[in-house]
Amino acid sequence: MTLDPIARFRRFSRAVTSEVGALDHSFLGRGRPLGSARVLNAIGHGRGDIAAIRDYLGLDSGLMSRLLRGLEEEHLIETRPDAADARRRVVALTGKGRAEFAAYEALSNNRAEALLARHPRPEALLDAMDLVASALGRDRFTFETVDPRSDAARHGLARYYVELDRRFDGGFEVGRSADPDAMDMIAPRGSFIVVMSDGLPIGCVGLKGTDKGYAEIKRLWIAPSARGLGLARRLMDAAEAAARQLGIATLRLDTNKALTEAIALYRKTGWTEIDRFNDDPYPDFFFEKRL
Repeated sequence: MTLDPIARFRRFSRAVTSEVGALDHSFLGRGRPLGSARVLNAIGHGRGDIAAIRDYLGLDSGLMSRLLRGLEEEHLIETRPDAADARRRVVALTGKGRAEFAAYEALSNNRAEALLARHPRPEALLDAMDLVASALGRDRFTFETVDPRSDAARHGLARYYVELDRRFDGGFEVGRSADPDAMDMIAPRGSFIVVMSDGLPIGCVGLKGTDKGYAEIKRLWIAPSARGLGLARRLMDAAEAAARQLGIATLRLDTNKALTEAIALYRKTGWTEIDRFNDDPYPDFFFEKRL
């Protein structure tokens, strides 16, 4: 028996609607519906520009206005003109609003912990959630230049090293590779770029500066949940753009034979195979691209 894909999708939608309380008049028992709680959540997590919040949540202006008005009437938020641009309005939580935000955070965390605790395979469940979140949020991915020592960068690098250790013949030891701490990927010498999906890192790439007349592309990684969405190519484009801004005209990279998808990407995007240019023990292929 082959189950109808549409029926499976709609079953999933109904399950999620029920689990997140989308139909509840009082989301998590706090006296207001999900829409108002999501706006409060966005503000509590640092989003202050009203137009940006509306775009982030996918709300039309009329509904956004009604939700804001309701939160104002509860004295949970304050709105005012943007000091830098009076045509725009910004919003912030009041003291009462911060307390309500904290209450929602605690309840939401407890709800998540309870769901994961009662599932026999919580990691498999989280992997499925990551896959769905990446698919549904692909239009809201952001590319951010960060310090390679930041939490987001360190997460991407750690996951990248784990994957290399799993895929390479004989494993992978980061200490044996060049620039294991990514310190040459800090401006103005280089750059480190992460892809963020609603606050979580799902991809990264580094631009490593050198004193040899070229820079190197390093540490290209995409989370398994976000693969197939074109992010690797977009990260490579972002790294090339960063190189141009730094006045770098030639890029090089190396890669291992196990990373077949990466090799295919490089060959399709204008990279030329060259002779070995370093003594790193792991790469089998070497490429160059002139910008």
